[in-house]
Amino acid sequence: MSSSSAFNDEKGGSSSVGEPEYGHDPASGGIFSSDYKRHDDLKEMLDSNKDSLKLEAMKRIVAMVARGKNASDLFPAVVKNVACKNIEDPNQLIRASALRVLSSIRVTIIVPIMMLAIKEAASDMSPYVRKTAAHAIPKLYSLDPEQKDQLIEVIEKLLADKTTLVAGSVVMAFEEVCPERIELIHKNYRKLCNLLIDVEEWGQVVIINMLTRYARTQFLNPNINESLLEEGGEKEFYASDDDEDDEEKKAEAAALAKRKPYVMDPDHRLLLRNTKPLLQSRNAAVVMAVAQLYFHLAPKAEVGVIAKALVRLLRSHSEVQYVVLQNVATMTIKRRGMFEPHLKSFYIRSTDPTQIKILKLEVLTNLASETNISTILREFQTYIKSMDKDFVAATIEAIGRCATNIGEVRDTCLNGLVQLLSNRDELVVAESVVVIKKLLQMQPEQHSEIIKHMAKLIDNIQVPMARASILWLIGEYCEHVPKIAPDVLRKMAKTFTNEEDIVKLQILNLAAKLYLTNSKQVRSWSLNSAPERGLVVFAVLVREGTLWSFSNLVCGAVQGADM
Repeated sequence: MSSSSAFNDEKGGSSSVGEPEYGHDPASGGIFSSDYKRHDDLKEMLDSNKDSLKLEAMKRIVAMVARGKNASDLFPAVVKNVACKNIEDPNQLIRASALRVLSSIRVTIIVPIMMLAIKEAASDMSPYVRKTAAHAIPKLYSLDPEQKDQLIEVIEKLLADKTTLVAGSVVMAFEEVCPERIELIHKNYRKLCNLLIDVEEWGQVVIINMLTRYARTQFLNPNINESLLEEGGEKEFYASDDDEDDEEKKAEAAALAKRKPYVMDPDHRLLLRNTKPLLQSRNAAVVMAVAQLYFHLAPKAEVGVIAKALVRLLRSHSEVQYVVLQNVATMTIKRRGMFEPHLKSFYIRSTDPTQIKILKLEVLTNLASETNISTILREFQTYIKSMDKDFVAATIEAIGRCATNIGEVRDTCLNGLVQLLSNRDELVVAESVVVIKKLLQMQPEQHSEIIKHMAKLIDNIQVPMARASILWLIGEYCEHVPKIAPDVLRKMAKTFTNEEDIVKLQILNLAAKLYLTNSKQVRSWSLNSAPERGLVVFAVLVREGTLWSFSNLVCGAVQGADM
């Protein structure tokens, strides 16, 4: 036996009858290598039915890659031999794993192979493999959006699947690939509602969110009559006085009165009935999804069932509490009565993080009414004593919102905030000043003493926003404090150059308003003091619209203040 024949025998079966010979190209490593020919041979070997030829081709490909040769055009053939063989494995776990690996390869050249694998897996006998096929659909869509039409066909097929293992995954694929194709849900709606209770938790979240969107577009609003009555009872701000418009409104009101009472669609009721038990789920995301569904789709008389479930979630971790409280704060704006029986559940504990405290404050403020405002204000009084200054500032702001919304306690809140002006903490005083400013705008003529008291604090408060608020109040209502306002301007003019921009603007505002409302007194002292004279002139020019020389006047005012 010659050496060449021995070499061929070692390389595996090139001497067998009827098999093509795949010789080694002696110039493979040289500059005259015919890579295209060798690659064609390798492709034929990989497509062969002989395992020995496939093994030889894989060895040669590995050797090429090791020498730094480009073998990228062989990648689909390699994937086909490696993955496709496992996709046809008798073991369902191996089939699913092969499809998962194949769908995770982000190379567009294997898109046709991936599509064939997904279609085969969608018809697999194992629900686990069909579930994996549903997971692979969004991956292929993100890799090649042009495959959308074929993927929709697969989604439509999987939506008809009656197993709970597949339901959540195919709905997720539907939401990512073709959420606008709502007609695919019509014939599967009842099946999804009935399967919902047995689907795994994260699948329940996906299905509930999809069904919420579906029901809001396909069913009538169960509270439509109430909303129309509320809108009809209010007079439009820009109402027309024409007789024709009045007749049209009367006709609409008559039609509304004759409207038949709302009768809920059986499929709408099916959704509400099948999702209600999930309010007892141990998964907070499921409870939140059902709460969202009931908030948008349930009749007003039935929405209250979600309040107890959401309050239960407030015993969870702080991360869950934060998400729940954000949603509760939004819900209380529109449906306050739903959470009023659970008012004490939103009281703040000393161990709560600051973000949780602020959200609870927002909820308590939204729930405040004439009947419970006294209880809420007593609770706020204890919060003001907290060592958390950000929380105290938020509490003061909440008191201001309560006073704004409920006129009966406005004076009480205002007096309490005035007492806080003697607090040792400057941040507390500053926030109180800002809130008092907002409240005084409602009834300034009744609170001149408070304005005088705040004017005396201008020397002690250093927070720019608080100083600016006091100056704005004095300037806005300078007629109520005609003797104090000029003295405040005289003091502020001396420190003008050291103030923040927001304070400087309010000093100019005060100077201009005093010049217009109390010109005699201002002229009597402004001509004897360079800082006051510069500020008054500058403020008047700004008020008159001479803004083109803004920078020059600023320089002049600053130089005058330094004299």
